[in-house]
Amino acid sequence: MRLLANENIPAASVAALRGAGYDVRSLSETSPGITDEAALALARDEGRILLTFDRDYGGLIFGRGLPSPPGVIYLRFIPQTPTEPAEVLQTLLAQGAKEIEGYFLVVEHESFRRRLLPKRTGEA
Repeated sequence: MRLLANENIPAASVAALRGAGYDVRSLSETSPGITDEAALALARDEGRILLTFDRDYGGLIFGRGLPSPPGVIYLRFIPQTPTEPAEVLQTLLAQGAKEIEGYFLVVEHESFRRRLLPKRTGEA
């Protein structure tokens, strides 16, 4: 799975995800200060699922109609440790939340819900 970790994803979680075999690009490392709109476009252009604690991406995609990336994982909880975001994501994936591409996932500690993303440009 190819992920784009927003700046609000702790470095320890990025490292843990990489250690688990995920291809993770971190905006903190490569593009600090990037706007939400630019991060969304980068995820789309690179075919990465955006991983974030920022709820504004829902408004950008569903409210403003900006083109979406392959998927968005919005972590809706306050992490107790720097590795907790990675742990919650890995647990979620292990429990069968395999269909991420094409969805906006809202992830809480013990549950998730998803909403179908609007069709991206060029999709049928």
